[in-house]
Amino acid sequence: MLREKNYQIKTNNIMIEGISIYEILTLTTILFFIGVYGFLTRRNLISILISVEMILNASVVNFVVINKYLYPELLQGVLFSIFIIAIAAAETALAVAIIINLYRQISSVEVKDVETMKY
Repeated sequence: MLREKNYQIKTNNIMIEGISIYEILTLTTILFFIGVYGFLTRRNLISILISVEMILNASVVNFVVINKYLYPELLQGVLFSIFIIAIAAAETALAVAIIINLYRQISSVEVKDVETMKY
């Protein structure tokens, strides 16, 4: 019974009732490119950090969705997602610490002000 249900999910391209994998992948693609756009256009370090987090979250959702769709009985995509979340948490903690230190020194979190520190 369980194998028939998994086979039916794969043939119908439906993971959640009423939502297909194409809709989820479209949403994560939009989320990814919003993050890329924010990373390239923002001038505030905190906004850039939020954009990087959006990119990482889109990749996490992609790992989970593709794993659930292709191999519903395996947890490899979920393990990769947990690893990405752990790396993102460490990256965020380090970036926030650097941003706080920069704010204490130059009273600004703008990218143009940070570039002047290197001279």
